[in-house]
Amino acid sequence: MGYRFSDLTDACQQDWRAYIEHDFVRSLGNGSLEPAAFRHYLQQDYLFLIHFSRAYALAAYKSHDLNELRHAFEGLKTILDVELDLHVGFCREWGISKDDLARLPEARATLAYTRYVLDTGNRGDLLDLHVALAPCLVGYGEIANWLNARQDTIRGGDNPFDAWIAMYESDDFQGAMRDEVAWLDARLAEVTPERFARLATIFRDATRLEIDFWQMGLDGAN
Repeated sequence: MGYRFSDLTDACQQDWRAYIEHDFVRSLGNGSLEPAAFRHYLQQDYLFLIHFSRAYALAAYKSHDLNELRHAFEGLKTILDVELDLHVGFCREWGISKDDLARLPEARATLAYTRYVLDTGNRGDLLDLHVALAPCLVGYGEIANWLNARQDTIRGGDNPFDAWIAMYESDDFQGAMRDEVAWLDARLAEVTPERFARLATIFRDATRLEIDFWQMGLDGAN
C-alpha cells in the first residue's frame, strides 16, 4: 500500500499540532486575540496570498495534462475568488484600505515562507510544489474544523474574528481542501520510500514556516 496525505502529517505530528493549535489560532477562536495582532496578520496574509497565487500559476505551468492544469486553475481560483476577495473585505472592515495594502512591506516571515514555496516549486516537480502548498490550503481548513470542535471557541457577533472562521469552514474552501487531499493521496500512493522522505521534509519545513507566520502575527514582527 502506498502513502497518503495523512502520512505527511504523521511524519511531523508535533510540528503539525503546533501549527493547527497555535496560540494565535486559539485566541482567534475565543475572541481574545489582540486587534493589533490580527491587523498585522491580515496585512501580511494579503501579501502571502499574492505569492501563493503565483505558486498556483507555477503549478499550472508545470502541469503535464488537462486534469493537472484544471486542478492548478481551481487552486488559483480559490485564492483569487474566495480568499483574496474576502480578505480585502476583512481589511476594509479593520480600517485597512487597498492603498494601504499596495504599500505594505513584507515581513521576514512572509518572505521566508512564500519564497520557500516558490523555490521548492521551481527546483522540484508538481508534487513537490503541492506538498509545499498543502500546509496552507489543507491546514486552514483543518484549523476551522478544529476551532469548531472546541468548547471555548466563540461564534457569532461576540467574536470579532468570527468571519475569519466562517471563510475557512465554508463549503467552497472545505471542498477545495478535500480536492487537494484527494489529489495528494493519488500521487503519494505511487512514490517510493526515498521520495516520500524528501516530500516529508518539504512538508515539515513548510509547516514550521506556517508556525513562524502565526508567531509573526502575535509578535507584530516585521
